Amino acid sequence: MQAYYEISAQELGRNSRIPILKLGDSGEVFYELAIEMVREIEKNNAAERRTVFICPVGPVGQYPIFVRLVNSRRISLAHCWFINMDEYLNDDDTYIDSGDRLSFRGFMQREVYDRLDPSLVMPPEQRLFPDPAHPDGIGEKIQELGGVDIAFGGIGINGHLAFNEAQDGLSAEEFAQLPTRVLSISRETRTANAIGELNGAIDAMPRRCVTIGMKEILGARKVCIGVFREWHRSVVRQAAYGEPGGHFPATLLQGHPNAVILTNSTAAQRPF
Repeated sequence: MQAYYEISAQELGRNSRIPILKLGDSGEVFYELAIEMVREIEKNNAAERRTVFICPVGPVGQYPIFVRLVNSRRISLAHCWFINMDEYLNDDDTYIDSGDRLSFRGFMQREVYDRLDPSLVMPPEQRLFPDPAHPDGIGEKIQELGGVDIAFGGIGINGHLAFNEAQDGLSAEEFAQLPTRVLSISRETRTANAIGELNGAIDAMPRRCVTIGMKEILGARKVCIGVFREWHRSVVRQAAYGEPGGHFPATLLQGHPNAVILTNSTAAQRPF
């Protein structure tokens, strides 16, 4: 057994290769993610600069807080670009319908854009998802915009960021260069997601996806990750203390100059 699984909640973060901010309940994690978004936008608005985020649909608890703060503070998102990490695909590599309960595009429209004051929300052309027909478009747009300010996200059961599934045999350097692309979702990821989304109906889970690449995530000026589930107890330890490489993609954050993991008290506990 790996020694990092034995790290106590009190010791978690000591000598870790990624800074870890230990918080209380999940609400604190979501609040910190939301306020990070708001502060960056307010700072850039004051300097008359655009704001570019890579955004997840998982975690999602930050979005109701973000919407409330934007609406109450009257924060203009006119110069914001939200680039979502990924989306599920049909077997023919087309988007699943946005009305599907699993659709990330549908979630962002219903729970974020439709809930923001229309006078504050950014125009539709600044709400991006990777396109399975033109995956290179995300990297091209990021370059055109001058880079990503902050990439937000979570960590999957096998260490994936977005849908960058683990690939044994790829070095940290090779995995870090993977671009936005279409790929098959691993059975372990489909199983974990089926438990959370479809009450275990793994055969109803999509098998294909389009995902932003590790190259784009690691190219962000800051990466802010939130973990809060019981099984994140193992994940956060492997990410922060494990050997960097394609076997557990989140370990690549160890080489980022400005990455942080936010954990609640549940995920901070020892796995067993």
